Amino acid sequence: MSAQAQLAQEPVVQAGFSQPGWELVVGPFAVHFSNEDDHSSVFLLGLERNQSDNVIWGLSVFRNSFGQTSAYAYYGYRWDGLFGNPAIYAKLSGGIIYGYKYPYEDKVPFNHNGFGLGIIPAIGYRLTPNDALQVGALGTAGLIFTYNRKF
Repeated sequence: MSAQAQLAQEPVVQAGFSQPGWELVVGPFAVHFSNEDDHSSVFLLGLERNQSDNVIWGLSVFRNSFGQTSAYAYYGYRWDGLFGNPAIYAKLSGGIIYGYKYPYEDKVPFNHNGFGLGIIPAIGYRLTPNDALQVGALGTAGLIFTYNRKF
């Protein structure tokens, strides 16, 4: 088989957008759908693994909306090249959230002793092969905006 024919059969990864690797996730800002007096600023720092089969998994540590130190350990999937644009992707993750304690334990589904369940859909735009902006839905509570840096 000629080199040209072999290249034509291989999947094209434009500008490295779909390459596997680790990502640092920084979430400096969240918007809440309700204006509760108890809300404080949210800050998130995470590490995520993007695999070649589009599986994702990671851990984020954050200060929740009520000022409590919290964490999210998750597993999920990434869809690349949405709308025919290789820079646009979507993610869906699910996992264990820890840190929503009294009197805010009812803010996370199935919470028991600070451990609850979370599902976060997100959409992102890859600015470069290593840099992306992403927005994730936090249930009915709000949106979190993140900067993701692949390394």
